[in-house]
Amino acid sequence: MEAISSFVGQINSLVWGPPMLVLILGVGLFLSLGLRLMPILKLGAGFRLMWQGRKAADAESAGEIPPFQALMTALSATVGTGNIAGVATAVFLGGPGALLWMWLTALVGMATKYSEAVLAVRFREVDERGDHVGGPMYYIRNGLGSKWAWLGVLFAVFAAVAAFGIGNTVQANSVADVMEASFEVPHWATGLTLMVLVGAVLIGGIRRIGHVASALVPLMAISYLAAGLVVLAVNAAEIPAALGLVFEHAFSPIAAEGGFAGAAVWAAIRFGVARGIFSNEAGLGSAPIAHAAAQTKNPINQGMVAMLGTFIDTIIICTITGLVIITSGTWTSGVSGAELTSMAFAEALPGVGNYLVAIALAVFAFTTILGWSFYGERCIEFLFGVKAIVPYRVVWILAIPVGATLNLGFVWLVADTLNAMMALPNLIALLLLSPVVFKLTREHFDRQKTAGNT
Repeated sequence: MEAISSFVGQINSLVWGPPMLVLILGVGLFLSLGLRLMPILKLGAGFRLMWQGRKAADAESAGEIPPFQALMTALSATVGTGNIAGVATAVFLGGPGALLWMWLTALVGMATKYSEAVLAVRFREVDERGDHVGGPMYYIRNGLGSKWAWLGVLFAVFAAVAAFGIGNTVQANSVADVMEASFEVPHWATGLTLMVLVGAVLIGGIRRIGHVASALVPLMAISYLAAGLVVLAVNAAEIPAALGLVFEHAFSPIAAEGGFAGAAVWAAIRFGVARGIFSNEAGLGSAPIAHAAAQTKNPINQGMVAMLGTFIDTIIICTITGLVIITSGTWTSGVSGAELTSMAFAEALPGVGNYLVAIALAVFAFTTILGWSFYGERCIEFLFGVKAIVPYRVVWILAIPVGATLNLGFVWLVADTLNAMMALPNLIALLLLSPVVFKLTREHFDRQKTAGNT
């Protein structure tokens, strides 16, 4: 087992090494420039479309769920442990400067997420149940042609298996750990409770996932942000110094201090970029699977809604977590992960802060399990047809208590490796299909200009 673990660890270091980080950032930058920074410049328009998208644009719009619910389903999968534990790990390993690199990753990631959703809606299909299905496997097959179909199959295989790690067992384990540490609930009890709750939602398919996500995601995100802003108000005097540390150490090494071991600039870049991608999933190809189900005829409008996922996840939520940790001074404590975030909140809100983080992490992880179950189902349907959905769903639900009670070091390693391998087919497709994205975008805004002039 040790030999297998060591072998997977070596593959993990390779697939998540500098070439992958450069590729993800490079594709995002290429798409940003090709779109003439539209995702950043049209951010306000994106939020207006999101608000209007609480209902389908018109009665004839194809799709299963309103555009807003598609975004919330995608966010349910991305807003999770990465926002609490991932940010803390990035600051612990890379120093405060890692936060700036997370921001830069998100800014170019908005163009990536936009392009993914545009292609997902443009090349989606209707399955034998009448549901709209899409995502990288479909835009590879339908956009690049049959000679590239094998690349879509690879994506679907990697994603269907990786979902059990990053989207299921690892999340269940995180919830079980935090519930035991904060409320003394045994791991098995958390696992069974999660299994029942997830099963109750999954019976209703994407429509019920969309309803639950659209209720829970805004509630949990706003509650967590409110708690974070209260902590920052308590630590207000430290905010200027904290921002100074972020910008200074994004480009210069930081010395060891207290329990912090010190970090080179490369560490700030590496962990900032890696944890940013882990948190918002721009480039992995997961979110467009949800956006393909949106009730819309316009790929561009859904793309503009989709790009908000990266902005909300990283620029807003991760920033709050990072600043809470840095202003509290706990980043030099030698503690990492969710424990560090919990300590930072408890420092400003004694007796309350750690429980707030525990509850937020539990709800975040629960919705991540829901979002990734849908991603896995769509991938397994692409590979084996609709008949495979129910068996996959049953195995998915049964895996939750297993994940909650086992040591998942090896599972985490495999899932993390498969995540990177999911990204490769998707990034290749984004590059090859970028002319389609640029053309559709240009035509859309040209029509808007023409309509505005008449």
